[in-house]
Amino acid sequence: MIIRSIGVRRIPQCASVLVNYASSSEMYYNQKRYISTSIRQPMSLIPTASSLVAASPSNIKPYLQLMRVDKPIGTWLLYWPCTWSIAMATPAGQLPSLYMLSLFGTGAFLMRSAGCVINDLWDKDFDKQVERTKLRPLACGLLSEKQAVGLLAGLLSSSLAILLQLNWFSVAVGASSMALVVGYPLAKRYTYWPQFMLGWYLHLLENSSLTQLLSLFHSRFFLIILPNPLFSHSTGLTFNWGALLGWAALKGDLSSSAPFWMYAAALQWTLVYDTIYAHQDKADDIMIGVKSTALRLGADTKKWLSAFGVGTVASLTACGMASDQTWPYYVALAATTAQLGWQIGSVDIDNGADCWDKFKSNSWMGIILFTGIVMSTLLKEKEDPKQSKNAATLEVEDIDDVVVS
Repeated sequence: MIIRSIGVRRIPQCASVLVNYASSSEMYYNQKRYISTSIRQPMSLIPTASSLVAASPSNIKPYLQLMRVDKPIGTWLLYWPCTWSIAMATPAGQLPSLYMLSLFGTGAFLMRSAGCVINDLWDKDFDKQVERTKLRPLACGLLSEKQAVGLLAGLLSSSLAILLQLNWFSVAVGASSMALVVGYPLAKRYTYWPQFMLGWYLHLLENSSLTQLLSLFHSRFFLIILPNPLFSHSTGLTFNWGALLGWAALKGDLSSSAPFWMYAAALQWTLVYDTIYAHQDKADDIMIGVKSTALRLGADTKKWLSAFGVGTVASLTACGMASDQTWPYYVALAATTAQLGWQIGSVDIDNGADCWDKFKSNSWMGIILFTGIVMSTLLKEKEDPKQSKNAATLEVEDIDDVVVS
């Protein structure tokens, strides 16, 4: 009787309406769950990023969540390679510039936030199907794509303003990373090694006209032949561009091998913590067809993490030798080696909560190494400005003699 009264031709229309209603109901439920989850978060005596976001006005909160302000670990992981580079490029016997550290800290926050917005714009349909991410503002419908793009424009404009405070060589180095920021989220749809995208990008960069353009800003070669064979063909995220940018901002060039060794170390470090992070979502990733190193490495994950950890320590050792570091650097390196060994050895890759805890623990490695570099630089003998000037004059004269001859 019901079918007869509705009419056979209207059955598909009714089914479509029911599907749309169910979808809308689920989105509404997720929005309510998102809001109630945020409200239920207790305020601690010491304000944290999470508690501050939870207490923010309801019309601002989704934007803060989209930027991951409540999860600052990503900003720290982006910031630490910058601090290492700045501290290592600091003149002997001096503390690193607070202005530069603040500038890069602000830039790290803005670019990490922009990266999260780009990631969620690409992945909003995938995020709806993953338990850990389905309550993100774009996935659950609290924000529209138009609102997210507007936020992204503001973040990128602010980041550009920060970048323009540096020398022009640094501006060129920083601007060249934008292709990585935009393209990385797409890589995981096509390869189990999305981090490899950066290695291939750098391999192309070494042979591109951009290298010649950047070399105009100083008298030496921009990209040297990298002594680490892993560098040109392997790992890393855009997170580690600061290892080059911090050095370039202080030195005005990239003529030393030290920042490249640091970059190689940071790239392999990223493979460690990013693979641990990816194990949180491996069940959902299999279901929706997203690729990751966690799925590719599987039961052999810890063996590969150990290899990446050894590569990290070896590259940091070479970096210390290339930059004439003193004993505090190597003490800090020993401590970071122990921290890496602990997290790789103890992580339970089948326990999402433990993977998240080990992932967050990498910030300790960052601060330990930064402290070691600062102390090492302070113990170095200060250079006599007159001797430095005379050495620079002699170097210029030697170059002129070669040109004339």
